[in-house]
Amino acid sequence: MKAVKRLAVERRLRPGIGAIVVVLAMVAIAAPAEDLPDPRPLAAPRIPPLERAEADEAQRQLLGDGSRRTLNVTATVANHPKLAQAWLGFARYVLSENSLPPRDREILILRIGWLCQAEYEWGQHSRLARTVGLTDEEIRRIAKGPDAPGWSEHERALLRATDELRKDAFIHDATWAKLAEAYTTHQLMDVVFTVGEYNLVSMALRTFGVQREEGVEGFPE
Repeated sequence: MKAVKRLAVERRLRPGIGAIVVVLAMVAIAAPAEDLPDPRPLAAPRIPPLERAEADEAQRQLLGDGSRRTLNVTATVANHPKLAQAWLGFARYVLSENSLPPRDREILILRIGWLCQAEYEWGQHSRLARTVGLTDEEIRRIAKGPDAPGWSEHERALLRATDELRKDAFIHDATWAKLAEAYTTHQLMDVVFTVGEYNLVSMALRTFGVQREEGVEGFPE
């Protein structure tokens, strides 16, 4: 008798369980491949770029002599010159002195910019990436990630390392081993610090509301 009752209960449950399975499957199919933050940038800066006429001596040293336009990111951090001086030393190292090939560096920077949805960073470094050998198609493909067709195994590992650092704060063993096939210890360390630097920059750009300069591109459509 108990077995009959149990069977009856199971028959009543099956449609509900089946419906749940179907819903979960639909959610899985509909889920985005990447868990990206809200892509909408602030429409106006929270911290306006500093104008040279308003700057004190320490701030003017950061803004330059006025012979050429200062980037909005520099003019924004110039509001806090002590912080700016400390940060810019490391930023210069990552951008122009680290041991990575420039093309590899820009792949890392563009990928973390995309993952953070930092459109200012994406626009500025798309320009720079073209000067170190990345094509327009490759730049667009960076947004598609490591599994997009067309990457070499090394490039795929660079993109995957960026994704893993963003998601887990850790490069997984298989990705590390692939990078180690081509990189020295210094270069492996520079991968982590390059992604970390531009993750920080992305947070600042988005939170402060740094606006793209006129003519600088945004994300690919």
